[in-house]
Amino acid sequence: MPRSKIDALLALRSNGRLLVGRDRIGLLEAVIKHGSITKAAKAAGFSYKTAWEAVNAINNLLPTPAFVTKTGGRAGGGAEVTEEGRRLIATFHRLEDRLARISQLIAREGLGEHEEELLWSTGLRISARNMFRAEVSQVRKAPVDVEVTLKVSDRHAIVATITNSAADDLGLAIGSKALVLIKAPFIALLIGIIASVEGMKVGGSAESLGRQVTASVVKSIFVVIILDGLFAIFYASIGF
Repeated sequence: MPRSKIDALLALRSNGRLLVGRDRIGLLEAVIKHGSITKAAKAAGFSYKTAWEAVNAINNLLPTPAFVTKTGGRAGGGAEVTEEGRRLIATFHRLEDRLARISQLIAREGLGEHEEELLWSTGLRISARNMFRAEVSQVRKAPVDVEVTLKVSDRHAIVATITNSAADDLGLAIGSKALVLIKAPFIALLIGIIASVEGMKVGGSAESLGRQVTASVVKSIFVVIILDGLFAIFYASIGF
């Protein structure tokens, strides 16, 4: 078990060519501080030519530039990092921090049979009540969507429909391990439907409005309790 903190390095590459790494993020941060590509290159330890190659590579990666030059002004122009660039800096640091935490967890606890949960747990706020492990047992492709059957136990399976592009990105194949998440918007949709149905019953008085609002709240709570109980029974039946 390592006692020192693990430092993870993130690098984005394309065809073996570096696009974004810690040094280049540092260069952007130096541009923010100095307002000049020349001064930023010196502070970050880049040559002037290499600094320009770095910011051009970053700009080519993003849909909008992360780095722009300014002309005129008392100092004769300069350079600045755009909002897109600032978002890139913040996101890069968050990703590196997340990778470091994942590495620390792996070093401390190992992977065992729970590598998927370990990786997901560092990126999402999830509960054991809305996540369980599954295995892909069938993949049926259609022109637009893909129907994926996920086996959660010997007797139970879940069928999910996703797009073809999502299936390709996930690399789904028979025998693949997967994590199944129950998304909160599903519950929100049910509550919205109940509220809409009750709202259509409102008459022309404040009393009618109050009565239907109360009915909507009571029915929504009832549905959530019933669903929670059904999911609890389902989880118990699959031994989760």
